[in-house]
Amino acid sequence: MATSYDPLTVWGVIVVAGVLTFGIRASFIYLFGHIDTVPPRVKSALEYVPAAVFAALVFPAVVAPAGDVALSLGNERLVAGVLAALAAWYTERVFVTIAVGMGALWFLRFVV
Repeated sequence: MATSYDPLTVWGVIVVAGVLTFGIRASFIYLFGHIDTVPPRVKSALEYVPAAVFAALVFPAVVAPAGDVALSLGNERLVAGVLAALAAWYTERVFVTIAVGMGALWFLRFVV
């Protein structure tokens, strides 16, 4: 795929994006390295980051596996995801959640 941009411009954008990304990440490392205690509100907000990132990564693959939203029983990823969510809620164990989700997905994909 060809682009109409000058190669120097493309590399410049890549370098600037890399420097900005590094700067943002380094600023948090520097900031939390120089703070003795994290404020309770910040600590409370940071507890939601892993779940939010996980949901943002998993949700599109489960709800729209082919690019189009598929909210039906024919979407085996959605059914397996719901079963995994129920297992997570009931057992609160990561291994059981993964086993139920993968087992359901494999069963629906290869047996049903």
